[in-house]
Amino acid sequence: MELLDLLGRRWALRVIWELRGDTGLTFRELQTASGDLSSSVLTGRLRELTDVGVVARDQSGYVLTPRGRELLDLLLPLDAWARKWARSKR
Repeated sequence: MELLDLLGRRWALRVIWELRGDTGLTFRELQTASGDLSSSVLTGRLRELTDVGVVARDQSGYVLTPRGRELLDLLLPLDAWARKWARSKR
């Protein structure tokens, strides 16, 4: 349940989503991609996601770990459902 609590925190899923690419993002790139969230919140989320093994930092910046990629794969159907739901609300 600890991971679900973390994923429910503001910006956690957004950070994971923005790291979905094949290359790492620097702190500033990630902050900009995430809608300019505050540096203190981003620092906290990155620390928490790193602590649970979902995010790591390498020479190119912040990246998803294999565990983070697995989590992203599980979130993709939710994204598809949300897009479908949004279209039905129009």
